[in-house]
Amino acid sequence: MKIRLNEDQEIVKTIKEGLAAKDGYCPCRVGKLPEYKCMCEEFRNQIKDPYFEGYCHCRLYYKEK
Repeated sequence: MKIRLNEDQEIVKTIKEGLAAKDGYCPCRVGKLPEYKCMCEEFRNQIKDPYFEGYCHCRLYYKEK
């Protein structure tokens, strides 16, 4: 298993700017709930799933098998 950044540097730049503006909370979600703090709870749960391969909600991270 490997976690990597999206290959599209423009997406990475945009999401990182959004994270900075929202104090580390996912810029793709409304509100600042603890489960939205990057790396979000949804993606941490997907990482635990041995069958999951794909992007996190905002497409910043990608989990490879």
